[in-house]
Amino acid sequence: MKGDTDIPYAREAAALLKRTAGERAGGLPKFGSSPVDYWTRVMHFESRYWSIDQLLADLPYTNILELSSGFSFRGLALSHQRPVFYIDTDLEGVIAGKQRFVDALVGGSADPEVAKHAGAERPPTNPPGHYALQALNVLDAAAFREVVARFPPGPIAIVNEGLLVYLDPIEKESLCQNIRECLLARGGCWITADIYLQRPAGTPPVVQDESYRRWQEQHKIEEKKFNNIQDAEAFFRRMGFTVDKEARPNYERLISLARLLEAGGLPAVEQLRQSGRPRLHATWRLLAS
Repeated sequence: MKGDTDIPYAREAAALLKRTAGERAGGLPKFGSSPVDYWTRVMHFESRYWSIDQLLADLPYTNILELSSGFSFRGLALSHQRPVFYIDTDLEGVIAGKQRFVDALVGGSADPEVAKHAGAERPPTNPPGHYALQALNVLDAAAFREVVARFPPGPIAIVNEGLLVYLDPIEKESLCQNIRECLLARGGCWITADIYLQRPAGTPPVVQDESYRRWQEQHKIEEKKFNNIQDAEAFFRRMGFTVDKEARPNYERLISLARLLEAGGLPAVEQLRQSGRPRLHATWRLLAS
């Protein structure tokens, strides 16, 4: 889905996935038959990605730790743009697979099947920043400290998207404790795009796709969201954080918005912006207090 946006390296990674994983596995998963549903979901993921960059943009920090990054290549892109020290983390299995993609994207893959299908564009040979992949279970306090210790002196910006909605309340608290300990010791901030709010009872879902509904039920996504914005604020306050800044959506830069217009016309966009529609997501920059 992200391959249909201009998120850095997403198109190239999607092409690699189709050629190396999709064909071997008998095809990639489908995302519903409705173009309006598809582009509505893409627009959310695209907007969520850029919301983190927006809150990073006015910070002087060069140390950046990304948690549970999945197949996002934000760190690879930033390290080729400016002198950051970026550590990109996820569970061991994810990092092992992601390493093959990174090797292909920078043109040094030892896997000829992956390298053959990498995009024509290559990052600079001598990038200004440092980029490293590191396996990390974010709930493991000792492992978290070890990763933090790898950074040079100075404050750290911790970023994540698509993590908290998989964690139950106890796991959320453990993650907050690990992050707060880091920020109190080093300084910095936590940028999380995971302020997801439950839909009020009786409110229809934005996306009607049945496969998406089954995925949400399987992972109990709706139950793991915050009840409302006040509930989210109270949770982070109790965990020792204050909200420093909230990202403001910039829909003009979204490729997916134009595609949504093509698929559903103005009614599809008006449905998303109609007054009275409940607020369901935010990206916050948090400070340890």
